[in-house]
Amino acid sequence: MSIEIKAPTFPESVADGTVATWHKKPGEAVKRDELIVDIETDKVVLEVVAPADGSIAEIIKGEGDTVLSNEVIARFVEGAVAAAALAAVAPVETKPAATAEKLVNPAARKMAEENNVNTAAVAGSGKDGRVTKEDVANHLKSSPAVSAAAAPAPVVAIEAVGDRVEKRVPMTRLRKRIAERLLEASSTTAMLTTFNEVNMAPVMALRAKYKDQFEKAHNGSRLGFMSFFVKAAAEALRRFPVVNASIDNNDVVYHGYQDIGVAVSTEKGLVVPVLRNAENMSLATIENTIRDFGLRARDGKLGIEEMSGGTFTITNGGVFGSLLSTPILNLPQSAILGMHKIQERPMAVNGKVEILPMMYLALSYDHRLLDGKEAVQFLVTIKDLLEDPARILLEI
Repeated sequence: MSIEIKAPTFPESVADGTVATWHKKPGEAVKRDELIVDIETDKVVLEVVAPADGSIAEIIKGEGDTVLSNEVIARFVEGAVAAAALAAVAPVETKPAATAEKLVNPAARKMAEENNVNTAAVAGSGKDGRVTKEDVANHLKSSPAVSAAAAPAPVVAIEAVGDRVEKRVPMTRLRKRIAERLLEASSTTAMLTTFNEVNMAPVMALRAKYKDQFEKAHNGSRLGFMSFFVKAAAEALRRFPVVNASIDNNDVVYHGYQDIGVAVSTEKGLVVPVLRNAENMSLATIENTIRDFGLRARDGKLGIEEMSGGTFTITNGGVFGSLLSTPILNLPQSAILGMHKIQERPMAVNGKVEILPMMYLALSYDHRLLDGKEAVQFLVTIKDLLEDPARILLEI
């Protein structure tokens, strides 16, 4: 039985996608729900799985091709016998058997052929041991004597420069979309950043005192710093609704809820999953949800709906060692909070110098909507709540 394999249904905000990687070849046996192809959109990588046991009969859209929502990208033959039948009529490979069995990206195969490299001898770093173009390049670099003897003259000249080898890689759709949004935010808003600093000693002491009890009471949830910042931000947003608002043409849209996005770094770029109604979440729920976001972002499992919307964003450059930065707005939001590294510094306290764990805070905001007074008061409110965490629970 022949089945059409279609691209997923894209949301209205996603016009099209690009076929990123085919994980199965025509004629290769596939089990039901096994991953067969990745489709990359502007926001997320979507996985398409096999509808049944069988094999791919024909690939209609190759890697790098643009696809529309629900467009047919391949034809699938159902049944275990189908794979054997297709394999029987498949053309005989002219390459060595070891090479044919190894998964090799088209670009890597072309580069290997140009340099007379047997891909069976190349260690694959891709999914399921797939050989990538970079693997072939690293193999050539690590075996200069072999490649110089076998490769054509132009390749010998490139290999001779050694560590001056260049690599050109197309930008992913996600990275291009991130670049477009950053440029849009910079060019269409009156962005300004205000700074403050917060003494993290009270939060650190509270965390050290209760972290074990917290973990036992909440089934292994660990008490981190981000939950305190989310709760402080939610309370500050309640007090200053304009920071939680956004501009829509000539209107100002005030949101009666706090959907706070938390920036998560992945290999493919920065994504911002959203904590819906963060004002109603407990510290444990916030910690569990953020941890789940991080794990699924790493594996490319976040859905588009989980990264859509949001009325305010928090980004933490401190996990990478950033001491100070000016975060860029996440449109159409009007403000974004930047956390940074906790650094011990000498501070004047009641006429005496004390060494305290301090963190710089940065609030970038759209000056078209927010005046400096509101932005500064909002940031000071977060500072006050964090320096006296009990106020978060008491809402004072």
